[in-house]
Amino acid sequence: MAREIVLDTETTGLDPREGHRVIEIACVELRDYLPTGAHFHCYINPERDIDPDAERVHGLSRAFLSDKPVFADTAVGHALLEFLGDATLIAHNAAFDRGFLNHELDRAGLPIVAESRWIDSLALAQSRYPGMYNSLDALCKRFKISLAEREKHGALIDAQLLAGVYLELRGGRETTLDLQQAAVRGVAQIVAQVVHGPRPRPLAARLTVTERAAHEAFVAQELKGEVVWLSLAGES
Repeated sequence: MAREIVLDTETTGLDPREGHRVIEIACVELRDYLPTGAHFHCYINPERDIDPDAERVHGLSRAFLSDKPVFADTAVGHALLEFLGDATLIAHNAAFDRGFLNHELDRAGLPIVAESRWIDSLALAQSRYPGMYNSLDALCKRFKISLAEREKHGALIDAQLLAGVYLELRGGRETTLDLQQAAVRGVAQIVAQVVHGPRPRPLAARLTVTERAAHEAFVAQELKGEVVWLSLAGES
């Protein structure tokens, strides 16, 4: 079965090359375009201040993160790589998450995730809806995916929302229809395989002698013999 991981991060700022760090990471597992319920999620101590603009977006403060593990901790970096395995990764504006994730992996002396393993859901949306606003929020509204539980940006809720968006971009309801049509085709094939024995020609009569006599009396009395099939039988 095809295994994919929808991934999202929250960070202290916009650019890891300026020393910004990952402070939250979440992953949601898909198999054959279906959510399995398996996920990975953790908060991370960035060991630095958080830009005020970033904190306004995700609401995570340095005080809140002060007792969380650092990325190099086995419970974060190693556990994350174990969860990812060799799956394909899906992220919205994947270059952002890939840049931060690989920066953290490299700092921790862990193998980075190759660019070839990533799918950018933003690029998929731009290809399907060129010229339209294709933020995660906009796509959720377009696909009628509820944002009711989302007060601020958070890696886990955003990964869950993105999983729904990604499935819609990959076919969504149409995929379900394909499965239903396949089931119908399967039933049709079973029906086609049913073999009937040869039918006798002509078929054996199912009327009793009494019923036949009553019918002939009805024809003679009520129809006075003016019956089409009798004249045709005479011509043959």
